[in-house]
Amino acid sequence: MTLLHEVAHLGHVELLTPEPDKSLWFFTELLGMTENGTDGDSVYLRTWDDYEHHSLKLTAHHTSGIRGTALRCSSEEALKRRVAAIEETGAGLGWRDGDAGLGATYCFRDPDGHEIQLYWETEWYQPPDELRPALKNQAQAYPGRGVGVRRLDHVNFLAADVERNGTFLCDALGARVTEQIVLDDGTIGAQWLHFANKSYDLVYTEDWTQSNGRLHHIAFATDTREDILRAADIFLDNGVFIETGPHKHAIQQTFFLYVYEPGGNRVELCNPVARLILAPDWRPLTWTQAERAKGQAWGLKTIESFHTHGTPPVG
Repeated sequence: MTLLHEVAHLGHVELLTPEPDKSLWFFTELLGMTENGTDGDSVYLRTWDDYEHHSLKLTAHHTSGIRGTALRCSSEEALKRRVAAIEETGAGLGWRDGDAGLGATYCFRDPDGHEIQLYWETEWYQPPDELRPALKNQAQAYPGRGVGVRRLDHVNFLAADVERNGTFLCDALGARVTEQIVLDDGTIGAQWLHFANKSYDLVYTEDWTQSNGRLHHIAFATDTREDILRAADIFLDNGVFIETGPHKHAIQQTFFLYVYEPGGNRVELCNPVARLILAPDWRPLTWTQAERAKGQAWGLKTIESFHTHGTPPVG
């Protein structure tokens, strides 16, 4: 039996960009993230209230997309148990030396080919004097720059087979489905999965191209809805493409704004961060194809590119 809460939370992601300088400008100057080191063609970036070394590893590459998604386990013993479970499936890639600020990391692929990493040992961020917060229960001082995103919230993967990937995460990592979309033919079109009390950490959405290993979006949490409204003006003033929003999702009730960063990857700003799932016997909520056709919470039609745009791009 898989133990619940063996995975504590989403740690960080590595995002690929063919426009490294412009993408770095986007994440630091517009989103307000802080640089925390470099490694070759990669820059480590952090939001102001993530407690670890970095929230995002931004890597120059010939195309866009996501290279890896890292999850922190709840203990060393939990990490070992999850590794054993994954190795039984044959999906493991093995152990690697940890990235900056991390201890030993175990890597594997989900059925769609996305690389996921598990770790326990981590470096708690120690801010320099100029970033030291007035409140000791805050990771660093509020940057006062751009949007000022608070933390990395979730990752939405595209997948050729949503149900297969969701089942894998539930069986191997102890994830649980909070909400899902079931199409008229019985196909699961999307699933929202969580590990602790947040209502979702990882999402799988059907890739209409039937490609593998692609990204739909990464999401950062803001403090308030007003931050998202201000973000829309910041993006407008700086020539950033706004895909859709500000608006409210029906599923998960998230207030959202979607943009494309200069490298082509979709980025969401979201608030409320996520609903809390406190019920230990929560039953997944299912949305039908007809219900989803009604659009978002306040009637806005889901924009067509939301179903077709992913990274890396395919023909």
